[in-house]
Amino acid sequence: MQQRKASTLALLLLACAVQGGAGQALPAAPPRPAIPAPEGPVITLNQAIERARANEPAFAAAVAASKVAGLEKSIARAALLPTATYHNAYLYTQPNGATNSAGSTGSQAAPKFIANNAVREYASQGIVTETLGLQGFNAVSLASAQAAVAQAEMEVARRGLVATVVALYYGVSSSYAKWTVAQRAAREATDFTKQTTQREAVREVAHADVVKAKLQQQQRDRDLADATLSYNRAKLELGVLLNPDPRSPYQVAISADAPPLAPRPEIEAAAGKLNPELQSALAQLKASNLSVTAARAAYLPDLALSYTYGIDAEQFAANGPQGVRNLGYSASATLDIPVWNWLSTAHKVKQSEIQRDAAKVALTATQRRLIAQLEEFYAEAAAAQAQLASFEDSVQTAAESLRLTRMRYTAGESTVLEVVDAQNSLTAAEVARADGAVRYQTALAQLQLLTGTI
Repeated sequence: MQQRKASTLALLLLACAVQGGAGQALPAAPPRPAIPAPEGPVITLNQAIERARANEPAFAAAVAASKVAGLEKSIARAALLPTATYHNAYLYTQPNGATNSAGSTGSQAAPKFIANNAVREYASQGIVTETLGLQGFNAVSLASAQAAVAQAEMEVARRGLVATVVALYYGVSSSYAKWTVAQRAAREATDFTKQTTQREAVREVAHADVVKAKLQQQQRDRDLADATLSYNRAKLELGVLLNPDPRSPYQVAISADAPPLAPRPEIEAAAGKLNPELQSALAQLKASNLSVTAARAAYLPDLALSYTYGIDAEQFAANGPQGVRNLGYSASATLDIPVWNWLSTAHKVKQSEIQRDAAKVALTATQRRLIAQLEEFYAEAAAAQAQLASFEDSVQTAAESLRLTRMRYTAGESTVLEVVDAQNSLTAAEVARADGAVRYQTALAQLQLLTGTI
């Protein structure tokens, strides 16, 4: 009995010695990277888009151009209306020493300049003018078309900004998902290292298992450090568009349930009506047609009407000497008929027709590109949606495989290589699931951008 106790005590002392030797053979693990703790307000995708619209200079320039084009439309409309001017003038001309029979008195000092009416001349008149012509009316239509072009271009700029925000937003979401995967994988590797070390201490496994587990743990620690860096970088890139200080803390709203894909006919109908690039091309073609009309309007005459009421006399008064009434009016109508301008009008018409033909080509190209993009984005979204369930099933299967492999390793029925392979399979499945979710969200956002619904 005493001999058996002595043998047991010797085995325990040997196990402690082996454990101490194993601890000396393996270097201490490096410190874990800083984990970005969730902090700051949660920002949804729509809130991120609104903030970016207020902070992006290119979009601000497009908005300013749209507003300026809208004012140009108002200016062109105002040019069709009569203009009123209150004209006041005083004219003094040196007398030549003689008199003439002009003026209200029938005798006045004659001015040296024969073009002037008197030595002293006062004018205080209200003048109303109006010019009628095809060019003026066409200018209003052209300004309206150009305003529509600017509005469509602003929408295209907004769409580009939204595409950028969507990519950055889901980039943050993907980086966060991969960071959580790397964090779980690092914990799993650490736990497995502890298990192999404990089993080595009781001489159940070889030291090679501890070495392999330690190598896996070190690799997972490096992966976690890279994932942390990628997550922080993605947040900074998006933070440039969201906050005055890109370092301001915030979180993105991550939804586990992806919205369903709309039916194909519904998306095609929305793309035909709301696509901003198509609307821009149609507005460009309309503006080009009106430019041709404006150039051809130079062949037609313009009618100018003018009405003047007030005084133009030797005295700045309503009544002159001898009861003469200085107040009066005059009216004129002028018809300017273009005759010859060395074919400049014909060349301007030709220029506008060339630009109109180019706009037609741009419209057809936009239509073809819209059809191709709709086909591509819808197929991408459908494929990504179909794979979501498969990714989830792969993660569940890989997690179950790792659990069973760990149990078999504990019972001595599997090798360390099988455990490491199961760990890698689970990590790869989780990363693939994160990429698949972002792929579907991105494809869905591209469809919404194409149809103008986001």
